[in-house]
Amino acid sequence: MPYDADAGSALADLLAHAKKHGADSADASLAWRESLSVEVRLGELEGVEREETRSVALRAFVGRQQAAASSSDISLGGLAALAERVVAMARSAPEDKFAGLLDPAYRATAFPELDVADAAAPDAAALEAMARRCEAAALAVEEIANSGGAEASWDRSQAVYATSDGFLGRAAGTHFSLGVSPIAERDGAKERDYEYKTRRFLADLPDPEEIGAVAGARAARRLGSRKLESTRAGVIFEPRLAGRIIGPFISAINGAAVARGVSFLKDKLGRRVFAPGFEIAEDPFLRRGLASRAFDGEGAAVCARKIVEDGVAATWLLNASAARQLNMAPTGHATLGHGGPPGIGASNLAIRPGTDDLAGLMRNAGRGLLVTEMFSPSLNMNTGDWSVGVSGQWFENGAIAFPVSEVTVAGDLNDIFARLVAGSDLEERGALLAPSLFVDDLAVGGL
Repeated sequence: MPYDADAGSALADLLAHAKKHGADSADASLAWRESLSVEVRLGELEGVEREETRSVALRAFVGRQQAAASSSDISLGGLAALAERVVAMARSAPEDKFAGLLDPAYRATAFPELDVADAAAPDAAALEAMARRCEAAALAVEEIANSGGAEASWDRSQAVYATSDGFLGRAAGTHFSLGVSPIAERDGAKERDYEYKTRRFLADLPDPEEIGAVAGARAARRLGSRKLESTRAGVIFEPRLAGRIIGPFISAINGAAVARGVSFLKDKLGRRVFAPGFEIAEDPFLRRGLASRAFDGEGAAVCARKIVEDGVAATWLLNASAARQLNMAPTGHATLGHGGPPGIGASNLAIRPGTDDLAGLMRNAGRGLLVTEMFSPSLNMNTGDWSVGVSGQWFENGAIAFPVSEVTVAGDLNDIFARLVAGSDLEERGALLAPSLFVDDLAVGGL
């Protein structure tokens, strides 16, 4: 008989089974997820997909040996079998002197309400109507001739995490998403773009017509794209792409990468990485934030902090294992392994806005490239050498001149970060609140 109602009891029994089979310590998690998505294209229903999953996971330690696995069998017998299997795996695993549960001194003891779970659960017909409205608005834009489709979806998830030394934490959340990918056409040439939004609460999503109109306008602006001669110029990355610029920094301050020596920032803790005044703040307690959490994936307490302060790298992101390797304290950045060891990740991030909006950044730069799409990035994590394919808009005298495509932007991220300037046009994308980002004198590769 499965444990359908009492996750705490199920995990307590699983941990007891692990101890019975010889584990010195263990942690376990139960996770549920249900989702519904609907796709339409050119006003016709393309597909409906519903998913419901439930699984249990166990990580067991025998001395400094560890192993982990997950199972969808939450019956009494299934839990006992999982515990026996994982403990046997741990006995055969190599020793890891940094393995082990989080020190209880770092555990969360307060669990604030984060307002991340909505009661709304629109049915397939309601999602289809949202997607149809979104696509219709995109198709109504001049020169939009076709559509790659629109999709509306939601998901609801719950997770319970417990340890053999007494920690028990619960988390639940919802996501609602809506997006469309229209295709513009002029004189036989076609261009595609998109717009999408994701929110914790259904009521917080923009109107479908707003999303569709933005997507259509973006696709139409790409018509008539030209290639560029290779040059050096100022480059502006619009807010929706800011995460693609900041992402390598977050990867480089991941404690696991630092401990292995495979980060181009491994010697930069407490040193200036970005320009003076540049700031990235983290807030795991942001109400309705897409990455909000009351505790991390090992049960550690979390807190609001500055990741970057006045351009200085203020912290590494550490789970228990990385902290032990670096002889530091955990920072509350573990992600739930659920069948494997914990990972490392940040929560909600916000870049401090500057003084100039997009028009001001272009005016100050004079000429350059406004990047609106990035693809096929290449990054050497040891050196920071970086390149990426882009398309966007070329500007002259501070004003948009013409669209461009098949362009490459390249440089050393150490140098790029040191010259990065934040605009004032903040936009929320996923778990990042960011403005346009400008860097002068970058290599722009074209013909």
